[in-house]
Parts: sequence; C-alpha cells; structure tokens
Amino acid sequence: MSTAKSSVARSARSAPAQTAELRGWYPPVKRLWDVALAFVGLLLALPLWAAITLAIVLESGRPVFYSREVAGWRGKPFRVLKFRSMKKGNTVVADFDPKHDPRVTRVGRLLRPTALDELPSLLHILRGEMSFVGPRVLLQKVEDPADPDFGRESATLPRGEFRLIVRPGLTGLAQMHAPKNLPYRHKFRYDALYIRKMSLWLDIKLVAMSFLRTFTRRWEQVQTRRKP
Repeated sequence: MSTAKSSVARSARSAPAQTAELRGWYPPVKRLWDVALAFVGLLLALPLWAAITLAIVLESGRPVFYSREVAGWRGKPFRVLKFRSMKKGNTVVADFDPKHDPRVTRVGRLLRPTALDELPSLLHILRGEMSFVGPRVLLQKVEDPADPDFGRESATLPRGEFRLIVRPGLTGLAQMHAPKNLPYRHKFRYDALYIRKMSLWLDIKLVAMSFLRTFTRRWEQVQTRRKP
C-alpha cells in the first residue's frame, strides 16, 4: 500500500465518533434507497449510455471512460468512473475562464452542465462504494494549483478524516452549494455539516434539488456563495 493510501486508512480509523444518524434504522434504509434508485436509474439510462458512448467515440475516439483512484468509505480506495469529458492527454491548467475550459470536448460541454458524465457512478452506488448523497468524492491529494493546500494529502486537511466515516456521494451539500473554486478545506465544511445533519429527509431533498439542476443544465454554473 502506498504512503497516501496508508495515510487515508489511518485517518479513517482515527475519525471522530459517529453521529446519531449513523446508527439505528437510517443506514440500512439509506442503503436500500440507494440500491433501488441506482437500479432503476441504470435501466432508464441505458439509451443514454449508448448515445453518450457513441458520441465520445465519434468525436475523439477511445477511451470512453475516465477513472481516478479515490478514497472511499473508511478510507478504502477505489477507482471512480466517469464518461470522459476532456481531451485526451489534457494537463492541469491553473488560469482559465471556468465557463470556457479549453480542455473540455464538445461532448463534454453537453455532459457537464447536466452531470451526465457522472452516470457511471450508479455502478459504484450498486457496489456499495458510493451513496446518492454524501461528501464529495475524495481525491488522494489536492491537485488544484490555485488551492492553498496544493499537493497536500486530502485526509490530513481539517475535517478530511471525518468525511471518511460515510460513503462519498454523487450529490450532497458541497456538490450543491459550495463554489467550484472554493479551497478543499472549506468544501470539507459542507461535508462535515452534512454528516452532522444527515437524515432521510435531507437526502430526499438534496436528490430532488440535484434532479432539478440536471434538468435545467446548471451543474456547471459558477457559484460565488461564501463558505458556511
């Protein structure tokens, strides 16, 4: 196991005590809800999978998917899949207009505002690696050069270990409300707030808000709200 993986696993084991909502009836009901929604979603989205795959191949060839190793529940690593929305061989660009990222393909410009590039996450939800609602997927290290913590292991940031006590989510408070350019350590405040307030009603509300944002193509909207 690499140094980064070991650090994440250690952080998960030393995470703060669980909140009340992580015990009792809520976790199994949340998991059942995740499986049911993901299964139905996969069936309904089969035509979209075919169309997106064809569009990516016709525009820029293979690979169709993009994957990265991330830290999951209790620090266990897994490779998260997305439909590829960037040009092959892209590099990190520190200074560009977020509305006109030169790395994004034409297909990607259609996928990202609706979050359809995230459809493969339904497979991760079925496998128990993710949930519909939870903290943002945690990269092993901060990779944004504009972030003050660039290059630092994510789990060592304030609240970085706390967010590992639950499964990462396809949507959540940070995904819905945190400005895209907000530093990791401040986005983690949204994740920690979700964990402390998590409930079935909050999950239903966040999923409904996420569907609305998908249908109105507002996932790539640049937000300017302040950190909580």
